[in-house]
Amino acid sequence: MNRFAKKFFQSTVISGLALSLFSASAIAADEKDFSGRIGVVNSERIFKESNMAKASQTKLQSEFAKREKDLRDDAQKIKTAAERLDKDAAVMSDTDRVRRQRELADADRELQRKQREFTEDVNQRSFEERSKIAQKANQALKAVAEQRKLDLIVQEAAYVNPKIDVTEDVIKALNNLR
Repeated sequence: MNRFAKKFFQSTVISGLALSLFSASAIAADEKDFSGRIGVVNSERIFKESNMAKASQTKLQSEFAKREKDLRDDAQKIKTAAERLDKDAAVMSDTDRVRRQRELADADRELQRKQREFTEDVNQRSFEERSKIAQKANQALKAVAEQRKLDLIVQEAAYVNPKIDVTEDVIKALNNLR
């Protein structure tokens, strides 16, 4: 390493250390002043365990059940037709075999298109339902924060002491909202 690069590296490291020490001391000073109460919530549990989430899941399943069944039926028809073609291919004329292969390929492409549309529709509706739940969950979250006199609620922490986990309270509050 040449002298210039060495000197630049040393000054950068020293500046970085000084900035880190300054930041750490500023954070420590702020922490001394902060005497607030903190709660933690697991939003994924809310989206799975709340009554609203369960009702939403049931609603989505019933809304898309017929289309899902139709897609499964279409896939089974294509599979049966492909098996029949494999079995009959040896005794068919080349023209008939090619025509049926083309028909199968077209039917498969159409099925894939329908499956993509179905997946997009399911994802869109799921997003809409999750948004409704999130909106109500935020109301419940605020109510729990006020009730417990919390200054801060954090979502999805790496570690949560059970004493500060308010997820169950938020689910109960959400279940009581109308």
